[in-house]
Amino acid sequence: MSKILVSGLVNTETTVKIKEFPIPYFPIDYPFFGVNTGVAGVAYNLSKALKSLGDQVRLISMTGSDFGGEYVRKEIEAIGIDTANMQQQLRQTPNSVILYDGEGKRQIYCDLKDIQDMSFDFQRKMYQDCDVIIACNTNFNRSLLKKAKAEGKLIATDVHVLSDIEDAYNMDFMQYADILFLSDEAIRMDAKEFLMEIEKRYENEIIVLGQGSQGALMYVKKEGKFYDFPVVKTGKVINTVGAGDALFSGFIHYYVKGIPAAEALKKAEIFASYKIGFDGAASGFADEQKIEELAAEIVF
Repeated sequence: MSKILVSGLVNTETTVKIKEFPIPYFPIDYPFFGVNTGVAGVAYNLSKALKSLGDQVRLISMTGSDFGGEYVRKEIEAIGIDTANMQQQLRQTPNSVILYDGEGKRQIYCDLKDIQDMSFDFQRKMYQDCDVIIACNTNFNRSLLKKAKAEGKLIATDVHVLSDIEDAYNMDFMQYADILFLSDEAIRMDAKEFLMEIEKRYENEIIVLGQGSQGALMYVKKEGKFYDFPVVKTGKVINTVGAGDALFSGFIHYYVKGIPAAEALKKAEIFASYKIGFDGAASGFADEQKIEELAAEIVF
């Protein structure tokens, strides 16, 4: 069992199933069982996924002291994660609304409230005994990056949509990450060339590019090698929201256990594929046994 620190955004989330994009105007619709509210946010998604895989998770985040904040805390405690390191200093709890169609396309509206204006006092005891530090690209984690690096900790982060390797907002996260994840959604050049530019600039040990329906591309520095895996299909796609978080958490779980990077990414793809057969960013996480069962049926 790995001990993993996850620090970042937790929020309430409402998903709405729509007929199509673009959305034609109409005054009202009745998508029975198509509107659902729950807890999400990158830090929550990762924490719940890692917990389902058997890891010991320490979660750090912020909420408001409002209804949303109390709901979030109760849901986190219900899955067996301590909320002692969750501060209630925001004016309101962050909230998001996600529209998605039957083809997997989605449109996200994320209201961060005032979390980007906040700082967090990270004490050494919060991270010194952890095997890996997952620092989501939220502003208050910038001080965590420096402290964790000074302690020689393994740092992982996901900068999500990136188009420029000199992106001012994400530069700190790319600089300190040993394991860096990102999406191909905004890349306008050859994917391998883009990853090599990142590696030359930031010297990350492992870089993984999520490519949606095309699979995943990974560069491992110590091997000087690319791995290009096609997409894995374990069932019908219901909602692709949270697929990237599932890929990221699945990889971290297996890699920190000592599984070679290539094998860890294969299992992570299975984990993510299974997850998108469910609705909601924090639903559909399998356990290790389920992943092994599915892996036995898949040939890469």
